[in-house]
Amino acid sequence: MPLWANPRVGLVVLLVLLVALFSTIRPAFLDTRLTLTPLQSDISVYLVIGLAQMSVLSLGHMNMAVGRMAATSAFAMGLVHHTLGAGLLVSLFTGLVVGAGLGALAGLIISRTGVNSFVVTLAMDFALVGLITILYTGVVDGVAFPTMPAGMEALRFDTFADYCAGEICGPRIPLVAPFALAAALLTGLLFRWSRVGREILMTGSSPRAAELSGIPTRGRVVQAHALSGLLAALAGFLLAANNGAFSAGIGDGFLLPSFLAPVLGGTLLAGGAVSVLGTVLGATLTQVIYKGLNLLQFQLDRLQLYIGLVLLAALSLDRARHVLAGRREAAP
Repeated sequence: MPLWANPRVGLVVLLVLLVALFSTIRPAFLDTRLTLTPLQSDISVYLVIGLAQMSVLSLGHMNMAVGRMAATSAFAMGLVHHTLGAGLLVSLFTGLVVGAGLGALAGLIISRTGVNSFVVTLAMDFALVGLITILYTGVVDGVAFPTMPAGMEALRFDTFADYCAGEICGPRIPLVAPFALAAALLTGLLFRWSRVGREILMTGSSPRAAELSGIPTRGRVVQAHALSGLLAALAGFLLAANNGAFSAGIGDGFLLPSFLAPVLGGTLLAGGAVSVLGTVLGATLTQVIYKGLNLLQFQLDRLQLYIGLVLLAALSLDRARHVLAGRREAAP
């Protein structure tokens, strides 16, 4: 692909231009405490949910239930802490298991029935909406758990700069950021170097050819969706840390950003190719736009309009990349 058609290069250029524009119009955009630190926390959440969607886009599938999987997993985290007094790590592990299980269930239904992933995950989304309401009403008689595990408050407010050794302090990076960076690194290693990751991509590129090559395509579908559910659960945990509560509203705004980040970064909707670095850049660009327009005091409906236009432009670019790739393959 020529340099001008590489979506990651375009995202870097666009990010630089937007940061320069917003900081010129509103110098507060570069304020560390007011803008940059909360921006990093937001990017961490939406990077992970973008990776969750990217995991199934690798197959050419969609996960319309990423938000509800995050909410259900967050409920499980809150439940084990509320009823058993579980600590932070146990609560997180429980939520990750629940998220992976929900994703695996969706993948199993898709692989066994052949029903389109859009239909299966959309049906699961509707089912989980009702389930979450019932669970929160029955367990805590409300929409949020009253307490959080020890350490969640530090994840919400603290940065590495708050922990000094002598006169040396760390950077003002929120404590939730390493979770997102670790998720991106491990996901990248999975798709880049592991056999499972490569076979998932081969299944997404051509299921029939992958099956004839001896790849257990049904198992790879289940594994990709399980990974999507696990990452959605991690995103729900990070959002709960940022908000300061395990609540029923976690994940309500996840669906659109989950597509924006990977598609902007070059992940193909048709499957067979992903870009973790592109997803990082796509999530960063989306949140920079949100933060910049918020500082410019744009109304919420206008924000949604502009973000929708960004997604439309991204889908158009995705189609253009398909056409370009087809022409290059057809060229002698």
